[in-house]
Amino acid sequence: MEKTDLIIIGAGASGLMAGVAAGELGLKTLILERKHKPGRKLLMCGNARCNLTTNISKERMIQMFGKPVGPFLTPALTAFTPSDLQRWFAAKGLRTIVKKGNKVYPHTESASDVLNLFTDQLRQTQISLATSAPVKQIKKTPTSFLVKTQNFSVETRHLIIATGGISHPKTGSVGDGQKWAANLGISLEPYRPGLVGFEVDPQLLKNRIGKIYQNVRIEILQKKRLLAETRGIFEIEKWGIGGTAISDATRIISRLNISKPTLIIYFENGKVETIYPLRTRPIKEAMVTIGGISQKEIDPKTMQSHRIKRLYFIGEVLDIDGPTGGYNLQAAFSTARLAVAHIAAQSGKGSFLPINKKKQQKRG
Repeated sequence: MEKTDLIIIGAGASGLMAGVAAGELGLKTLILERKHKPGRKLLMCGNARCNLTTNISKERMIQMFGKPVGPFLTPALTAFTPSDLQRWFAAKGLRTIVKKGNKVYPHTESASDVLNLFTDQLRQTQISLATSAPVKQIKKTPTSFLVKTQNFSVETRHLIIATGGISHPKTGSVGDGQKWAANLGISLEPYRPGLVGFEVDPQLLKNRIGKIYQNVRIEILQKKRLLAETRGIFEIEKWGIGGTAISDATRIISRLNISKPTLIIYFENGKVETIYPLRTRPIKEAMVTIGGISQKEIDPKTMQSHRIKRLYFIGEVLDIDGPTGGYNLQAAFSTARLAVAHIAAQSGKGSFLPINKKKQQKRG
C-alpha cells in the first residue's frame, strides 16, 4: 500500500493552496478530488474574474468577518494576510490589481489563470493530484489514516479535509467532509445559506424586474431592533431580490438565525423602502455555506482537530463565512497555509520562506 506524508481531500481553493504550500515545504502529498477537474467552484468566483481578496489590513478584515468568525480566523489571517496573498501571487507570476471597493483580482481578471497557476505549481513541486477519485472511506488507525477511494487506498500520517460546504453541489461540494467528521465524532453546526438572494412578495417585483440600484444602504431589523447594516448593489430579479447588499444581508441573517427580518432600503436618491423577506433562496444557490465543522472542534492556531491529532479542516468545510468581496477566498487560502505550516513543523520540514515584500497599497 502506498504511504505519504499528507493527503488533502478536495481540490477547491483551500485544497489547491494547501497542496502548493505542501510542495513549497517538501511534504510528500496527494490531493484527491471527486470531480474530473479541480477548482470547479474557484472558476465561478467573482463572475469568473476571481475576486481573490480585499485590499485592506488584516485588522479591518477580521472586523469585517464579525463574530464569531473573525476571532476564530485571527491566527490564520495574521499568518497569511491580504497583503501576503497579493505578494504570493505576484511572486508566482500572476500580478494582482485593485478595483472598485478595494476588491483584488488577477490582472487578467480571469479565474482560469488562477487555477492554472495552482496546477502549474503542483506540477513544479511534484505534488500528485488524482481527479475522479471520490473518497469512499476514512479509517483512523493508531498512527495514521487509511483513505480508500473506489480504485485504490493510501495510508497517510496527516490528513486535511478541504471538501467545501454544500452550496453549488455540481462543483463537487456535497457535504462529504462533514459526514466523515460526524462519523469520527466531530460535531457540526446546522447548514444555512449565506450570500444568496431573498424571495419576496411578488407585488414588490411588479414592473421592476431587471432594475439595478447602486450604492444602497440596508438596515437589518428584528422586531424593530437594528442588528446590522450592509451597503452595495440592490437588484430586482424575477425570483426576488439580490445584489451584493442583499447577499451580505442574507449572510448576517443566517448567521444570527433571524426568522422574520425586516429590511429598510435607503436609495441614493433619498427614497426609502421597507421589505419583509419571505425566505432565502435555496442553499444550493448560495455563494457560501454557513454551518459545517464546529469552530469549537478546531484549534484556530493550527486548524487541527481537538479530538483527533493530525486531522485538519480548512476552508468552507468549517463553519466560517465572510462578506462578498474576496473574504471567503482569503479565509480558504489562509487556513490552508496555516494547517500546512503546522504539519511541516510536526514533520521537521521547516517553515515558509519570507515572501518578497514589495510595497503594497493599504486601505481600510
